[in-house]
Amino acid sequence: MVQAFYEAEYLFTVPPTVFNPPPKVNSGVLRLRRKENFTLPCNEKLFFSVVKTGFQQRRKTLRNSLKSFNLSDNLKEDTIFDLRPEQLTVEQFIELTQKIEANAV
Repeated sequence: MVQAFYEAEYLFTVPPTVFNPPPKVNSGVLRLRRKENFTLPCNEKLFFSVVKTGFQQRRKTLRNSLKSFNLSDNLKEDTIFDLRPEQLTVEQFIELTQKIEANAV
């Protein structure tokens, strides 16, 4: 979701010793810069819903995690539904949202 509206830049790693209690992993610091005059070429509300729903059960394929959208059988045959949400780029999520939006018509 962040990648759709921001440019993300990795700055540095923070060791666990600076936190109390210390986590068991290193942390990273990112700089986020808002993309200027950026709008999605799809319905933003639907885009948020597709991304959020897809990642609620991120180990499942999109075909299973997006069942609540009542997709047509024809649309469910698209190969994008064989992927897991973390495998998609922002552009693919936009394309998926456009397909779901067209399917609703």
